[in-house]
Amino acid sequence: MAEPVISARKLSLDFPTQDGTVHALSDVTLDVAPGEFVSLIGPSGCGKTTLLRVIADLERATAGSISVNGRTPEQARLARDYGYVFQAPALYPWRTILGNVMLPLEIMGVARAEREARARAQLALVNLSGFERRFPWQLSGGMQQRASIARALAFEPKLLLMDEPFGALDEIVRDHLNEQLLKLWAATRKTVVFVTHSIPEAVFLSTRIVVMSPRPGRITDIVECDLGPDRPLEIRETAAFLRIAQRVREGLRAGHSYDV
Repeated sequence: MAEPVISARKLSLDFPTQDGTVHALSDVTLDVAPGEFVSLIGPSGCGKTTLLRVIADLERATAGSISVNGRTPEQARLARDYGYVFQAPALYPWRTILGNVMLPLEIMGVARAEREARARAQLALVNLSGFERRFPWQLSGGMQQRASIARALAFEPKLLLMDEPFGALDEIVRDHLNEQLLKLWAATRKTVVFVTHSIPEAVFLSTRIVVMSPRPGRITDIVECDLGPDRPLEIRETAAFLRIAQRVREGLRAGHSYDV
């Protein structure tokens, strides 16, 4: 059996504040296998993003252990083992879309011809060929987010971390990007950890769903999504999809984090 891409054991994280200690994560144990698409779901403030940031070495756990591709999170970050997609696209407005996608490669010292070829290839993968010379303000919100995904993939990381990237978009655009993300995952077979508040989005995208409780964030359930690789939007009306969604709702209710 392949070694897990992410392995967390009894992970906890506390933040000291003027009003006392905030317990953000408590006793989180989780393995993520190569090629999985794992979604973290729970209410605001439950620690989903905090857990993602610990994986990315943007926060440090105060107890327990975690490895990313067999390394510490810091070593994985320095080795550029992962790409990170934020809630907002965070594109530089003075750089073209191509220039934004090339930026990580530029920082890494990749020769211009190679970084342009790699950036163009990633833009094609997210269906943005022809928009290379546009500026971010000339693109819709959904297109900007696709560009940010292309940028995260430009240096070919083994792991993609996504912090609710479609949460600010309308439902029609979100559905379209969900479909495109599934196709992208099928084409690249990257390991993905995805934060969301949406039960339908989690079920549609994932191979497994990690249900988290309110703070301190704990894992209350892990739900398998055995829907197969071919998932048109219409699959959301099937009995299998609804059964999984109900299991997730029950997990959220059990954690006192879901209101009807």
